[in-house]
Amino acid sequence: MRPKAALAQVLRQDRGRLLAALVARTRDLQRAEDALQEAAASALVHWERAGLPASPQGWLLRAALRKAIDGYRRDASLSRHREAMAALAGDEAAEPDAQAIPDERLRLIFTCCHPALEQKTRVALTLRSLCGLTTAEVAAAFLDSETAMGQRLSRARAKIAGAGIAFRVPGPEDFPDRLNSVLTTVYLIFTTGYVAGPEAGADLCEEAIFLARLLVALVPDAPEVEGALALLLLTHARAAARVAPDGAALPPAAQDRALWDMTMLREGERLLETALNRRSAGPFQIKAAIAALQSATPIDWPQIVLLYARLHAFEPTAVVRLNQAVAVAEAGHLEAALAGIEALGSELDAYQPFHAARAHILARCGRTDAARSAYGRAIALAVTDADRAFLAARLAALE
Repeated sequence: MRPKAALAQVLRQDRGRLLAALVARTRDLQRAEDALQEAAASALVHWERAGLPASPQGWLLRAALRKAIDGYRRDASLSRHREAMAALAGDEAAEPDAQAIPDERLRLIFTCCHPALEQKTRVALTLRSLCGLTTAEVAAAFLDSETAMGQRLSRARAKIAGAGIAFRVPGPEDFPDRLNSVLTTVYLIFTTGYVAGPEAGADLCEEAIFLARLLVALVPDAPEVEGALALLLLTHARAAARVAPDGAALPPAAQDRALWDMTMLREGERLLETALNRRSAGPFQIKAAIAALQSATPIDWPQIVLLYARLHAFEPTAVVRLNQAVAVAEAGHLEAALAGIEALGSELDAYQPFHAARAHILARCGRTDAARSAYGRAIALAVTDADRAFLAARLAALE
């Protein structure tokens, strides 16, 4: 394998592990990222001249440790770094191989997803640090400029350093809340990719699944982590059938099941069963259970209504109530569903799925004029061509 391709493969597979090992030693995310980037640049030169080392990961870590030491030496406040330099020098002399590199990624995940950072920044920093996406790729996912995203990431690293955010796994008293923050970040990465589709550049759905698998390995026997991965797999298994040949989005009940990834679907179902058998239900397990029921034939809408009621106890939001109202309509109780949706109008007026759901239920209730108006509002708020095509077809059916 050519050095450039080998380096790209190592960074894709092990960047998060290498970066986490460097942060554990330097306690400085910015310094660790700079050192790893400089080491990667050196690798291209050295590997081209001398061939691939026996352990590319170990070579990169040792080179990065050396770059970090050089960075300390260039620092004007050299005296306060002497202890850190001595520790790094000892690690650099150890000639680590791939097996000897400790896996500090869980600590890095908790750092990137710290509640002191705003949600968008948590997502961006996680994609950059753990998944190894470039700043340009992260910027594309948010439709930001590369410069703006670079500044956001720099501010995040500075905040982590300035606020003294610890590079550690939270203690037992804080672990559940902090783990939920991590899982929410992973889920937001997935939904960002789900909405954007191929236009996002990098496949963010796959990146989220990669992170969820990593968490299952790093936090074993945790039902909410298993539930989160199950949710992503059950949803992503239907990806190939989400859009009809005419470009319109399709709900699960209208999709061609022959296009579903049944291997992924079955893996998600097994994970969900494992999580539920631990008898410690949480929001991600409930969402995964809803996704599993939506993949069944026939769909058990009354059971989904009950699950949304249970989910509302964990997440008392208007969006959960909207989804429950849609399930109530699918269960055959149109007027009750419409009453539930109308009660959410002031909270969800700017939320496109609210208007789409309201239009559909109004149409089923025979209120054509109101449905037409609601479809118009939903189309105006739609962010993808597939959603617009789907809603336009339903609007045309009214005519």
